[in-house]
Amino acid sequence: MSDVNVLVLAGYGLNCDHETAHAFQLAGAVSTRVHINALIAGEVKLDGFHILTFGGGFSWGDDHGAGVVQAVRMKTHLGKAIEDFIQSGKLVIGICNGFQTLVNMGLLPGFDNDYRSRRVALIHNDCGNFRDDWVTLKVNEKSPCVFTQELDVMEYPIRHGEGKFYAEADVIKRLTDQNQIALRYSLNNGTPANGKFPENPNGSVDDIAGICDQTGRVFGLMPHPEAYSHPVNHPAWTRKKEAAIRTGKIPDNPETPGIRLFRNGVDYIRKNIL
Repeated sequence: MSDVNVLVLAGYGLNCDHETAHAFQLAGAVSTRVHINALIAGEVKLDGFHILTFGGGFSWGDDHGAGVVQAVRMKTHLGKAIEDFIQSGKLVIGICNGFQTLVNMGLLPGFDNDYRSRRVALIHNDCGNFRDDWVTLKVNEKSPCVFTQELDVMEYPIRHGEGKFYAEADVIKRLTDQNQIALRYSLNNGTPANGKFPENPNGSVDDIAGICDQTGRVFGLMPHPEAYSHPVNHPAWTRKKEAAIRTGKIPDNPETPGIRLFRNGVDYIRKNIL
């Protein structure tokens, strides 16, 4: 079986690269952590990879706003190469700071095949402080997003200070009409959070936690799927284990919703590219 090669960006304050690379490995891919400078200098080429990952952290210390400096550097030096990468049918995922970078670059929402225009923003949380918590998410089953296929209601951790999704009403309407809203913050039963705090931890418009482009191949989300790579990562894992024991529903090899999200991307590449 041919390898699915994943490039995970590293350097300059990004601090989730090891976790993300590990998660993709668990999902069946070959992960390579690549320093941003090596990519810009041409020491490593995008051509040899199938999935480009903008991971979480605090790139350049968020000095000019979350993901701003990284977006400027990447767009200036690699903008055309990344657009070509997308047009070739490959995948891009941005997690937390990576999501902030994608929207600042204009890679999302990608209306009408336009990967340069900035139309949405991720701004300071309404609560006024950094949030480190777990949230419940509801997947939009009608979304073309490659990574969220066959997922429904799930829990992921969040850790961000600038995670409020904001856009003008016409942009929100278009995202909704085109099913580009892939993930929303929800109550525990999967019903809409309707802006309720802390279920919606940052005040995101329409409870938006993640969006994709019109193809479903470029995806950004604020929660951290890579931080839920094993059942014991969940803060209530002992309670969940006991509940499973009592119902006799303990899977032999439990795969978390975090790894499943990455596996969807890996499986897509195997089916459509390799």
